[in-house]
Amino acid sequence: MKIKQVVLIIRDGWGYRAGKKNNTIALGKTPNTDKLMKNYPHILLDASGEAVGLPKGFQGNSEVGHMTIGAGRRISQFLVRINQSINDKTFFHNKAFLDAIQNCKKHKTKLHLIGLLQTEGVHSHMDHLFAFLDLCKKEQFYNVYIHIITDGRDAPVTASIEKIKKLQKKIRKIGFGIIATISGRYYAMDRDKKWDRTQRAYDCIIRARAGEYSDIVKQIQECHKKDETDEFIIPRKLIGYSGVKKNDAIIFYNFRTDRPRQLTQAIIEKKFEGWTRTRPNVYFVAMTEFYDSIKTPIAFVDIPLKNLLGEVISHYGLKQLRISETEKYAHVTSFFNGCKDAPYKNEERILIPSPRVATYDLKPEMSIFEITDKLLLKIDEEKYAFIVANLVNGDMVGHTGVLEASLRAVEVVDECVGKITAKILEKDGTALVFADHGNIEDQGTKRNTSHTTNKVPFILVSQKGKEIKLQKKGGLQDIAPTVLSLLNIEKPPEMTGDSLIKKNN
Repeated sequence: MKIKQVVLIIRDGWGYRAGKKNNTIALGKTPNTDKLMKNYPHILLDASGEAVGLPKGFQGNSEVGHMTIGAGRRISQFLVRINQSINDKTFFHNKAFLDAIQNCKKHKTKLHLIGLLQTEGVHSHMDHLFAFLDLCKKEQFYNVYIHIITDGRDAPVTASIEKIKKLQKKIRKIGFGIIATISGRYYAMDRDKKWDRTQRAYDCIIRARAGEYSDIVKQIQECHKKDETDEFIIPRKLIGYSGVKKNDAIIFYNFRTDRPRQLTQAIIEKKFEGWTRTRPNVYFVAMTEFYDSIKTPIAFVDIPLKNLLGEVISHYGLKQLRISETEKYAHVTSFFNGCKDAPYKNEERILIPSPRVATYDLKPEMSIFEITDKLLLKIDEEKYAFIVANLVNGDMVGHTGVLEASLRAVEVVDECVGKITAKILEKDGTALVFADHGNIEDQGTKRNTSHTTNKVPFILVSQKGKEIKLQKKGGLQDIAPTVLSLLNIEKPPEMTGDSLIKKNN
């Protein structure tokens, strides 16, 4: 029996913004999107702030977006949970943190704090770093070394200097703390197995093998003059810093799980694929569960989630497919499944490698044509009830802030969405075309590399056309209930989202 397929086409980073100025989507050629918007029902969805379990006004991101889509409910994200723990003081009694400090007291060693210095709350937050310094003061431990990862991606490309000045002010006020290293996130937070990048950050932080600085602010100012912006700052160390030593402790305070993995694995794992290195003997604390097999103290554990979309579909014995390229593979698999790496029964996965280029403005097409070709073949098989496809270009190219490349990214996404929706219609299936958050709709002459808080377009494409009536508003938590309604599966009580399809259809 043929299955009527439901396909999620996630145009990553494709938000909505009125007006053409600096709006790559409005400026680009999008004939297929224009046709879909004309002929099929569509609304705007909330994809940031409280709608995805973040504080009000915070930009959405791919991790929380995919978690919310897959869960069919708003999940209190780690940013909110950690902020709450600081407010209610439980942060200062966290066993993982206290054990790390006790280790250093016992062995008379150093505590290293590694993390992205940002206030945007996508991967970390500077308030959490300040809380660690307050905790060390409370515990009367002062031998603290700070390893800054600079942003320039979720934040303006030269915003690190003001943040570092705030950190220096905190250090002066509290009376201890040394900024030992700096590294752009391009190196310290790679997730695409470009191990040469990770190794440069590792060699700087762990082995103290890097160029040196005496004044960090002056050093970064010099970097910026050479167009070495925050994301791409080459790892450097403070003059005199000698590296991580035996029985030191490390707390990696990023809470988002995808980008700390490679550097963490380099530090703690015996079996390691990146390069040949001597593993340091350290006490390591992960802020969250960076990957399923991690065997190290975790400060904030995942909240167990039941009856996620993939789980419910698997329970009904239906086949499902997840497909993307390397940069968003974890999002359509692990994050979509509630931060669990293992697939459900009858869940198949296809990983298409992302291109090996320094930055994606050099190849704005990325691997979208390979993904599309493979996806069309899989739709033709008519064996999957549910397919999740992430087209990464809007986000990954949007992060470069290069307008010309962003225009190309918009156009290839539009082209491929046209091909995929045509195939779905041919098979009498349904495509839900939408995004996890905004980004590429706000570029402009000034390099804007970050996500937005804009709503995202949602289009329901089926042979019924505009006979389908949608609710007037909704959010990402409503996607899963919509999928279940299309598959004639009852929504489980754990899903607090609602179907976007009006009940009288």
